[in-house]
Amino acid sequence: MTDEIVAKFGLGQIVRHRQAAFRGVVIDVDPVFAGQPGDTGEISPDQPFYQVLALGAEGGFVAYAPEDALEHDPELSSVAREAETRWFTVDRKGRYAPKSHAIH
Repeated sequence: MTDEIVAKFGLGQIVRHRQAAFRGVVIDVDPVFAGQPGDTGEISPDQPFYQVLALGAEGGFVAYAPEDALEHDPELSSVAREAETRWFTVDRKGRYAPKSHAIH
């Protein structure tokens, strides 16, 4: 029998990284690490990993982060209007998606 892994964060959700001090929007979820075995070091690969479009002073960048490094961002319920119009489309439920990807 296989254990079912359930992602804590969903597409379009705003999160922050506990150590790397960035905030961003979840744009993709892998149920486990999608890289090469051993590439995660001490981080368990047996957890969801997220692609997060992080927004910083220099623009956006994509980070690949394990679930245990992310948390819900209670201080940020939406991204700044300028970033929203530049980087995202927003659906009727308020979920964000990069302009280059549809929300699925």
